[in-house]
Formats: sequence, structure tokens, C-alpha cells
Amino acid sequence: MTTENLDLDVRLFVFEHFVEHGRPPSAAETSEALHIALTESIAAYHRLAANHVLVLEPGTDEIRMANPLSAVATAFPVTVDEKRYYGNCVWDALGTVAMLGGTGTVESSCACCGEALALEVNNLALRPVEAVVHFAVPAAHWWDDIVYT
Repeated sequence: MTTENLDLDVRLFVFEHFVEHGRPPSAAETSEALHIALTESIAAYHRLAANHVLVLEPGTDEIRMANPLSAVATAFPVTVDEKRYYGNCVWDALGTVAMLGGTGTVESSCACCGEALALEVNNLALRPVEAVVHFAVPAAHWWDDIVYT
């Protein structure tokens, strides 16, 4: 199997596992599921991270993000089909709803006053809401520190 094909298989497994279990797989789980050596799984994780497909916890082989999904709780919980996920930001949270069928809810709050905010999406259409999305970091610089962004 070519490295490119392996990376595609690993990527698909990571996302399928994340959606099914609400968390990313460990490198060992990926290795076992795909019948590959653990070293191959880890190497694929690092190649995918280098290509901004995954974000690994610093100094580890553990997945923190498989955009748009977050492996850690964030201020952007997403509910789709009664399952809970987390977006890394509001953009990723809405992307999670779109990725999982286009109907769901993103919970957040106003950054200025803390007022609760629910963004409801039905069939890929965002229900009108009086709110402003603010990105503190210009898109060109998101990957300078993607965890902060």
C-alpha cells in the first residue's frame, strides 16, 4: 500500500471512529482496525498533522483535533441526532453540523456579555438569529497557533 493510500485509510478511519464514538481513536486502535503496524499508524498521524488534517497534542501521538471535530470540550458544543460533539470554534461547530447531515444545534455564548446563544441548523439552513461571529485571528494566521485560534 502506498503512503498516500495508507494516509487516506487512516484519515477515513479517524473520522468514522470520531463520529461513532465521540472521540478520536488512539494510534493503537487505528493500527488494530486497519491491520497495520503501530509505527505505520503513528507515522500516518504525523503526516496528516503536517498537512493540517489532524492536530496532535504537543509531544504525543494523541489526536486533539480532526477538523472540524475537537477531542476536548470547547465552548462550542454541537448536538446532532442526540449525540454530542465539540467544534474547535463556531466555524468548525457549524461545519460539524454540515458534515453530519445538516441538522443540529450549536451552543455558545456572547463573548462580550456571556448570554447563551443557540445556533439551530435545519437542512443546512441556519435559523435567523441576531448575532455576530467574530474571528479574533485573521484566517491567514489560523495555523500559526491553531489551538489558540
